Amino acid sequence: MSAASRVSLFPDRPLNRARGHVRSRRAALFTAAVAASALALTACTSGGTSGGSGDTNFVTGTDGVIATVPQGERVAAPDLSGPTIDGKQLDVADYKGKIVVINVWGSWCGPCRLEAKNFVAVSADLKDQGVQFVGINTRDGETRPAVAFEKQYGVTYPSLYDPTGKLMLRFQKGTLNPKAIPSTLVLDRQGRIAARSLQALSEDNLRKMLKPVLAEK
Repeated sequence: MSAASRVSLFPDRPLNRARGHVRSRRAALFTAAVAASALALTACTSGGTSGGSGDTNFVTGTDGVIATVPQGERVAAPDLSGPTIDGKQLDVADYKGKIVVINVWGSWCGPCRLEAKNFVAVSADLKDQGVQFVGINTRDGETRPAVAFEKQYGVTYPSLYDPTGKLMLRFQKGTLNPKAIPSTLVLDRQGRIAARSLQALSEDNLRKMLKPVLAEK
Protein backbone atom coordinates (compact mmCIF):
# COMPACT_ATOMS: atom_id res chain seq x y z
CA MET A 1 0.00 0.00 0.00
CA SER A 2 1.36 3.45 -0.92
CA ALA A 3 1.91 6.27 1.59
CA ALA A 4 -0.86 8.30 -0.08
CA SER A 5 -3.29 5.39 0.35
CA ARG A 6 -2.41 5.03 4.01
CA VAL A 7 -3.07 8.76 4.62
CA SER A 8 -6.47 8.57 2.92
CA LEU A 9 -7.44 5.55 4.98
CA PHE A 10 -6.46 7.15 8.28
CA PRO A 11 -7.41 10.84 8.08
CA ASP A 12 -7.42 11.26 11.85
CA ARG A 13 -3.87 10.18 12.47
CA PRO A 14 -1.88 12.34 14.99
CA LEU A 15 -0.04 14.31 12.26
CA ASN A 16 -3.27 15.56 10.74
CA ARG A 17 -4.73 16.40 14.15
CA ALA A 18 -1.59 18.38 15.01
CA ARG A 19 -1.81 20.34 11.78
CA GLY A 20 -5.46 21.11 12.48
CA HIS A 21 -4.53 22.29 15.99
CA VAL A 22 -1.90 24.66 14.56
CA ARG A 23 -4.38 26.11 12.07
CA SER A 24 -6.98 26.60 14.83
CA ARG A 25 -4.41 28.27 17.06
CA ARG A 26 -3.37 30.65 14.28
CA ALA A 27 -7.01 31.57 13.60
CA ALA A 28 -7.61 32.21 17.30
CA LEU A 29 -4.52 34.42 17.56
CA PHE A 30 -5.61 36.42 14.50
CA THR A 31 -9.10 36.93 15.94
CA ALA A 32 -7.63 38.07 19.27
CA ALA A 33 -5.32 40.53 17.51
CA VAL A 34 -8.23 42.07 15.58
CA ALA A 35 -10.29 42.40 18.77
CA ALA A 36 -7.36 44.02 20.60
CA SER A 37 -6.89 46.53 17.78
CA ALA A 38 -10.57 47.48 17.88
CA LEU A 39 -10.47 47.87 21.66
CA ALA A 40 -7.41 50.13 21.45
CA LEU A 41 -9.36 52.63 19.37
CA THR A 42 -11.89 53.22 22.14
CA ALA A 43 -9.99 52.33 25.30
CA CYS A 44 -10.26 54.59 28.30
CA THR A 45 -6.97 56.38 28.76
CA SER A 46 -5.39 59.19 30.70
CA GLY A 47 -2.78 59.68 28.01
CA GLY A 48 -2.89 59.96 24.25
CA THR A 49 -2.04 62.65 21.76
CA SER A 50 -4.14 65.63 20.93
CA GLY A 51 -2.41 67.07 17.92
CA GLY A 52 -2.76 66.30 14.22
CA SER A 53 -0.54 65.60 11.28
CA GLY A 54 -0.55 65.86 7.50
CA ASP A 55 -2.70 68.65 6.07
CA THR A 56 -4.88 69.27 9.13
CA ASN A 57 -5.30 72.90 10.21
CA PHE A 58 -5.10 72.48 13.97
CA VAL A 59 -2.19 72.89 16.31
CA THR A 60 -1.34 71.39 19.67
CA GLY A 61 -0.51 73.62 22.61
CA THR A 62 2.87 73.51 24.28
CA ASP A 63 1.41 71.51 27.17
CA GLY A 64 0.58 68.68 24.75
CA VAL A 65 -3.01 68.46 25.97
CA ILE A 66 -5.14 70.91 23.99
CA ALA A 67 -5.39 71.23 20.21
CA THR A 68 -7.04 74.31 18.68
CA VAL A 69 -8.23 75.57 15.28
CA PRO A 70 -8.11 79.23 14.13
CA GLN A 71 -11.54 80.83 13.74
CA GLY A 72 -11.47 80.98 9.95
CA GLU A 73 -10.57 77.28 9.55
CA ARG A 74 -13.09 75.62 11.85
CA VAL A 75 -15.70 73.11 10.68
CA ALA A 76 -19.20 72.67 12.03
CA ALA A 77 -19.88 69.91 14.50
CA PRO A 78 -22.04 67.08 13.13
CA ASP A 79 -25.58 66.32 14.23
CA LEU A 80 -25.38 65.46 17.92
CA SER A 81 -28.90 64.60 18.96
CA GLY A 82 -30.82 61.77 20.52
CA PRO A 83 -31.94 60.40 23.88
CA THR A 84 -30.24 61.37 27.10
CA ILE A 85 -29.34 58.99 29.91
CA ASP A 86 -32.47 60.11 31.78
CA GLY A 87 -34.80 59.38 28.84
CA LYS A 88 -35.25 62.90 27.48
CA GLN A 89 -34.38 64.19 23.99
CA LEU A 90 -31.49 66.58 23.31
CA ASP A 91 -30.15 68.33 20.23
CA VAL A 92 -26.82 70.16 20.69
CA ALA A 93 -27.76 72.44 17.77
CA ASP A 94 -30.34 74.05 20.05
CA TYR A 95 -27.45 75.60 22.00
CA LYS A 96 -26.15 77.56 19.00
CA GLY A 97 -25.18 81.02 20.20
CA LYS A 98 -23.58 79.52 23.30
CA ILE A 99 -20.14 77.98 23.77
CA VAL A 100 -20.68 74.24 24.17
CA VAL A 101 -18.32 71.86 25.95
CA ILE A 102 -18.76 68.26 24.79
CA ASN A 103 -17.31 65.62 27.11
CA VAL A 104 -17.23 61.97 26.01
CA TRP A 105 -17.23 59.69 29.04
CA GLY A 106 -18.17 56.30 30.46
CA SER A 107 -19.08 55.28 33.99
CA TRP A 108 -16.46 52.50 33.76
CA CYS A 109 -13.65 54.92 32.85
CA GLY A 110 -11.14 55.78 35.61
CA PRO A 111 -9.85 59.05 34.07
CA CYS A 112 -13.48 60.12 33.50
CA ARG A 113 -14.05 59.82 37.25
CA LEU A 114 -10.92 61.84 37.94
CA GLU A 115 -12.01 64.77 35.75
CA ALA A 116 -15.73 64.75 36.66
CA LYS A 117 -15.42 67.17 39.60
CA ASN A 118 -13.49 69.61 37.38
CA PHE A 119 -16.27 69.70 34.80
CA VAL A 120 -18.91 70.17 37.49
CA ALA A 121 -16.99 73.13 38.99
CA VAL A 122 -16.30 74.90 35.68
CA SER A 123 -19.83 74.27 34.40
CA ALA A 124 -21.34 75.94 37.46
CA ASP A 125 -18.85 78.82 37.31
CA LEU A 126 -19.34 79.66 33.61
CA LYS A 127 -23.03 78.94 33.17
CA ASP A 128 -23.93 82.65 33.38
CA GLN A 129 -21.31 83.44 30.73
CA GLY A 130 -23.12 81.46 28.05
CA VAL A 131 -21.21 78.18 28.40
CA GLN A 132 -23.23 74.97 28.16
CA PHE A 133 -21.79 71.57 29.06
CA VAL A 134 -23.08 68.38 27.41
CA GLY A 135 -21.87 64.84 28.04
CA ILE A 136 -21.85 61.93 25.62
CA ASN A 137 -22.03 58.72 27.62
CA THR A 138 -20.64 55.77 25.67
CA ARG A 139 -19.86 52.06 26.09
CA ASP A 140 -22.31 51.73 28.97
CA GLY A 141 -24.66 48.86 28.11
CA GLU A 142 -27.49 50.44 30.08
CA THR A 143 -28.21 53.85 31.56
CA ARG A 144 -28.27 52.92 35.26
CA PRO A 145 -24.48 53.06 35.78
CA ALA A 146 -24.35 56.40 33.93
CA VAL A 147 -27.15 57.87 36.06
CA ALA A 148 -25.41 56.63 39.22
CA PHE A 149 -22.13 58.20 38.02
CA GLU A 150 -23.76 61.61 37.55
CA LYS A 151 -25.47 61.40 40.94
CA GLN A 152 -22.19 60.48 42.65
CA TYR A 153 -20.26 63.40 41.15
CA GLY A 154 -23.05 65.98 41.18
CA VAL A 155 -23.31 66.36 37.40
CA THR A 156 -26.32 68.52 36.56
CA TYR A 157 -25.82 69.12 32.82
CA PRO A 158 -27.35 66.63 30.33
CA SER A 159 -25.62 63.67 28.72
CA LEU A 160 -26.58 62.02 25.43
CA TYR A 161 -26.72 58.22 25.64
CA ASP A 162 -24.52 56.71 22.92
CA PRO A 163 -23.69 53.13 23.97
CA THR A 164 -22.24 52.04 20.61
CA GLY A 165 -20.33 55.23 19.76
CA LYS A 166 -22.47 56.19 16.73
CA LEU A 167 -22.31 59.89 17.54
CA MET A 168 -18.51 59.82 17.65
CA LEU A 169 -18.42 58.31 14.16
CA ARG A 170 -20.30 61.30 12.72
CA PHE A 171 -17.24 63.55 13.03
CA GLN A 172 -15.23 64.06 9.84
CA LYS A 173 -11.83 62.44 9.60
CA GLY A 174 -9.00 64.96 9.75
CA THR A 175 -10.93 67.24 12.08
CA LEU A 176 -10.75 67.55 15.84
CA ASN A 177 -12.82 64.43 16.43
CA PRO A 178 -13.30 62.69 19.78
CA LYS A 179 -11.39 59.48 19.15
CA ALA A 180 -10.60 58.50 22.74
CA ILE A 181 -12.40 58.14 26.04
CA PRO A 182 -12.38 60.60 27.66
CA SER A 183 -12.39 63.28 24.98
CA THR A 184 -13.45 66.91 25.30
CA LEU A 185 -14.44 69.33 22.54
CA VAL A 186 -15.24 73.02 22.69
CA LEU A 187 -17.72 74.35 20.12
CA ASP A 188 -17.73 78.08 19.46
CA ARG A 189 -20.89 80.20 19.36
CA GLN A 190 -21.44 79.24 15.71
CA GLY A 191 -21.39 75.54 16.52
CA ARG A 192 -17.91 74.96 15.06
CA ILE A 193 -15.19 72.82 16.66
CA ALA A 194 -12.65 75.17 18.22
CA ALA A 195 -10.59 72.94 20.54
CA ARG A 196 -10.09 69.34 21.61
CA SER A 197 -8.40 67.29 24.29
CA LEU A 198 -7.94 63.50 24.25
CA GLN A 199 -6.94 63.34 27.90
CA ALA A 200 -8.60 63.73 31.26
CA LEU A 201 -8.53 67.45 32.04
CA SER A 202 -7.57 69.26 35.21
CA GLU A 203 -9.71 72.25 36.13
CA ASP A 204 -6.85 74.54 35.09
CA ASN A 205 -6.52 72.97 31.65
CA LEU A 206 -10.27 73.00 31.11
CA ARG A 207 -10.37 76.73 31.87
CA LYS A 208 -7.34 77.25 29.62
CA MET A 209 -9.20 75.45 26.83
CA LEU A 210 -12.22 77.71 27.17
CA LYS A 211 -10.51 81.06 27.75
CA PRO A 212 -9.69 82.00 24.12
CA VAL A 213 -13.14 80.95 22.88
CA LEU A 214 -14.81 83.01 25.60
CA ALA A 215 -12.78 86.03 24.45
CA GLU A 216 -14.02 85.76 20.84
CA LYS A 217 -16.65 88.14 19.56
